[in-house]
Amino acid sequence: MIMNNIKSKSKREPRPDWLKTTLRRGAEFVEVNRVIRFGRLHTVCEEARCPNMGECWGHGTATIMILGDVCTRNCRFCAVGPGHPNPLDLNEPDRVVQAIKDMNLQYAVITSVTRDDLDDGGADTFARIVEKIRQDIPGCYIELLIPDFNGSLSALNRVIEARPDVLGHNLETAPRLYPKVRPQADYTRSLNLLASAKKGGLIVKSGIMVGIGEQPQEVFPIMEDLRELGCDIMTIGQYLQPSRHHFPVDRYVRPDEFEMYRVKGYKMGFRQMESAPLVRSSYHAERAKKLIESSKS
Repeated sequence: MIMNNIKSKSKREPRPDWLKTTLRRGAEFVEVNRVIRFGRLHTVCEEARCPNMGECWGHGTATIMILGDVCTRNCRFCAVGPGHPNPLDLNEPDRVVQAIKDMNLQYAVITSVTRDDLDDGGADTFARIVEKIRQDIPGCYIELLIPDFNGSLSALNRVIEARPDVLGHNLETAPRLYPKVRPQADYTRSLNLLASAKKGGLIVKSGIMVGIGEQPQEVFPIMEDLRELGCDIMTIGQYLQPSRHHFPVDRYVRPDEFEMYRVKGYKMGFRQMESAPLVRSSYHAERAKKLIESSKS
């Protein structure tokens, strides 16, 4: 039944012009591709089929995805493949930092698959990468987009103590849709993680997708929940169905609705609000530099 719904929706409502992008493979794109392949690394750009990949790689930057390319969860919106991951690669932090050097990044964004098979969910690998960047590339800004570590406070504290500049964790959608869209996650658990990171003195970031089945009136309570815990940065972007096997797009949200969320977010007190059809968690993440500097002064 779901498959039939997916096919019928895709025929009935083609992707609008404001969501169409062009993949340009210039010299910078080729160089990023070389660095990633040479380092035997993964990127969320590729694994999640990000529509901004051409733009970001074309500007010499990519979001590195650590802990492998197999996720222990099976969220129905995500293109990253689920299954049984390979054992932890203890040399991965060295390769990640070398890639950041080779791309000459001044703002590095690092995310991961979810690794529920690991006692700490991969927290130590995140922390080791932050520590090595601080040691080898002083002055590089670091943003992490982490999983929920199954609610482990000790795992989260390992990451907090490494002191990334920005710590992100996405709520993804309205609580009502969790059982259908991300059944292995928990909305309250994710809020608690973000609240703990904020209490730990970090700049905190979260994001959601729209057009996956939520109603506009469900977006505002999510924004309020994030502001109540002190979230600094929020991203809102259009959900795009990665394949016919994934959860179908419910609607294509018009740019004026995204602008409404952006204006509302600043009025609510978010220090940075990114809301547009093609916005993703790490899209234009470097815009947080000013916020980071003002927090340090």
